[in-house]
Amino acid sequence: MADDLEKTEEPTPKKIEDAKKEGNVPKSMDTSGFITLLVAVVAFIALTGWIFDRLETLYRYYIHFVGIDITPSLLLEITIHSVIEIFIMVLPLALPVAIAGMLGAWAQFGIIFTTKPLVPDLTKIDPVKGAKNLFSLKKLVEGFKITVKVGSVFAVAFTVFLGFIEELTSVSHAPLAQQIAWLADRAMVLAAVMLVLLMVLALVDLLFVRYNYFKGLRMSKQEIKDEMKQMEGNPEIKAKIRQIQMEMARKRMLAEVPKADVVITNPTHYAVALQYREEEGHAPKVVAKGADLIALKIREIAREHHIQIVENPPLARELYRRVEIDEEIPEQFYQAVAEVLAFVYKSRRIS
Repeated sequence: MADDLEKTEEPTPKKIEDAKKEGNVPKSMDTSGFITLLVAVVAFIALTGWIFDRLETLYRYYIHFVGIDITPSLLLEITIHSVIEIFIMVLPLALPVAIAGMLGAWAQFGIIFTTKPLVPDLTKIDPVKGAKNLFSLKKLVEGFKITVKVGSVFAVAFTVFLGFIEELTSVSHAPLAQQIAWLADRAMVLAAVMLVLLMVLALVDLLFVRYNYFKGLRMSKQEIKDEMKQMEGNPEIKAKIRQIQMEMARKRMLAEVPKADVVITNPTHYAVALQYREEEGHAPKVVAKGADLIALKIREIAREHHIQIVENPPLARELYRRVEIDEEIPEQFYQAVAEVLAFVYKSRRIS
């Protein structure tokens, strides 16, 4: 019984789907942050020339007002123009970054829409519960992760920067253009190293978050049983429904026996009722069949309605096994069934 209560089983698809509907998803902030930062760096590099051109244009615009008295209306005009220019410069950079942030989240857990996290929850402002969460193991692990990440980034960045400092002695005597080119080159190297480090940290965080997420959703064997009952219904009720459905189908089948031309029997174990309508041009078809008690019931109905009963054990067994209700008999039985029907028709003429 204890095994049934221990959460040792992996979560079912329904459990995961229900968690998503609640807004509970495995979201790695480091992974989303890395993707956003990567897109931001690439976008900035791609737009650097264009941004500097816009800055130069804006600078020329400001120079144009040197020596002119700045009135309130002119100041307003300059402010509006500056805001528009800055917006034009920032938008091409902010748009891909925003899209990258959404894609970074969607790539982890897909697109979901739920308003459940927006519903007010008074338990979240419970001071006792808040204190417990503040000093919980989860918060301790989160704090340790942040410390490791910050420490790693600082250590790598400082190590790379120390290598750059050793070059300052020779670079300081170079022309200004060469110094700027050296600075831009080293900035690119530092950014590349940081991106690689952040990618590794993001991957580790993603694996850690997903492991904890699915571990938190683990179910006990009893929970899986209860979920199966909920999804498929109570087995006893389903069995009762199947029993009712079979009983109704049996009644419909027995109602067709009076329409039969002949009932072929085993003689006791099987009974197959055949109907043949020569004017329709089709082969004889099975309108009812059964074994044991059902076979007995078919024979009783046949006698009540004066349907001819013919004992032919081999034919009765084969028809019962190979032909379903409302199906025409296969060609291999044509000869045997024709002989039975001929006997039935001859018996009717004699009587």
